[in-house]
Amino acid sequence: MSIIDRNAPAEGAESPKPIVDRRSFIKGSVAGAASISFGALLARRAGAVELPYSDDYGPVAPVNDLTTGLPLIALPAGFTYRSFGWRGQPMADGRVTPGAHDGMDVVASKGNQIVMVRNHELGSGSGINPFIAAAGYDNANGRGGTTNVLFDAVTGRWQSSYGSLSGTVTNCAGGRTPWGTWLTCEETGYTSPAGVRHGWVFEVPGYGVASAQPLTAMGRFSHEACAVDPATGIVYETEDATPGGFYRFVPNQYGNLAAGGQLQALRVVGTNDFNFSGLNGVYQDFAAGSTWDVEWVTVTDPEAINGRAYNSAPGRASFARPEGAYYDSGRIYFTCTSGGVARQGQVFVYDPRREVLTMVFNSLGAGTTSQECNNPDNIAVSPRGGIVLCEDGGNSIQRLRGLTQSGGTFIFAENRMQLSAANVAQADAALNANGSIIANFPAGNYTGIEWAGACFHERWMFVNIQTPGITFAITGPWDNGAL
Repeated sequence: MSIIDRNAPAEGAESPKPIVDRRSFIKGSVAGAASISFGALLARRAGAVELPYSDDYGPVAPVNDLTTGLPLIALPAGFTYRSFGWRGQPMADGRVTPGAHDGMDVVASKGNQIVMVRNHELGSGSGINPFIAAAGYDNANGRGGTTNVLFDAVTGRWQSSYGSLSGTVTNCAGGRTPWGTWLTCEETGYTSPAGVRHGWVFEVPGYGVASAQPLTAMGRFSHEACAVDPATGIVYETEDATPGGFYRFVPNQYGNLAAGGQLQALRVVGTNDFNFSGLNGVYQDFAAGSTWDVEWVTVTDPEAINGRAYNSAPGRASFARPEGAYYDSGRIYFTCTSGGVARQGQVFVYDPRREVLTMVFNSLGAGTTSQECNNPDNIAVSPRGGIVLCEDGGNSIQRLRGLTQSGGTFIFAENRMQLSAANVAQADAALNANGSIIANFPAGNYTGIEWAGACFHERWMFVNIQTPGITFAITGPWDNGAL
């Protein structure tokens, strides 16, 4: 029996369901209606709305992992977590968990069971491939891919995992779809010695394995993340480059991205090549709340046959490393990791109904006196409408930060992974007791390693620390703060 069947409900039980949270589903086609989302409150930031709770959750302190007993991360009082999917931990299909955990989201469910698809940002190279899943694109050269992770949202227990796509390169982020799949993005323009081109988006089902066929019409570039508008099926894409573009893919058929469509790039109305990125050494500060009317121009060479796809969209705006992207309440949020004069990061929100782009947050921008965020990468919106940012900067301790309705930030979690040989042995023993053994997980100080893949389902936050690679399920008194 396959891993897919092993954890499925008995015959006659409900079929897999895509995960579209209630807030997003209801407000997907009625943006602006009585919403408690971050975007709606931002529009009323003058103070008309007063939240019935404080922004943050108080100071963070090391908390012991319920799986291994080790103090791997710091959290506010009352929060707990359970780790799973350590690099090298055997999976239910007989393979071992790859490292470099990156983008991730909850995409489907069966009863109490939810399934996440998790990226592995591994590169290219010849020789023995340590990770080959049931579905492979270029296993001879691509070391990256995805794994699917199953979790019981009622008991709070991890169940199993398996490989769902391999043979890809630097799978960084991506995004879930309203139809129960995950879009995994290659952050590269690599071409293998055999001429296999990378830099694509692939679709991975919540239950099952991928077709391993690239969605070439969605473009070939240094992909980072995707966010899908459930009302239209349009996919918004970020490009991790400076200058980089913010794109949308308009499919020919809703929910069938393989049927093709048109790739377009965002342009500021009335201004060709609008510079958000510091292009040619020209940097500008934009205050939170700044807005721009925008439109879309066609990308005439989406597969980058004749050069960079970005250059085939005349007049498009340029951004500084557009990375994380997330749909919520009729709007698309995205980060620019190196944006702003301080190069510490920005957050934008795009309203597709009004065709307006708004600057939500500019770390260390004009008028600020302290570091608010250290290069935000992945972004997610909680079921209650709060925003969480995954740091990927140069700080010695990387953090998960909450973004408040007033535009400030607070620390929600810190990476405290300083693993001695004894710590590794303790973790190995704990995981072995559950039928797993860590392979090649070295001791070391990992506190400066980035957070990635933050996502939510009901009372759970799931998130990764990329290197060497661990996934966490966090829960606690969410009502005490803004997330």
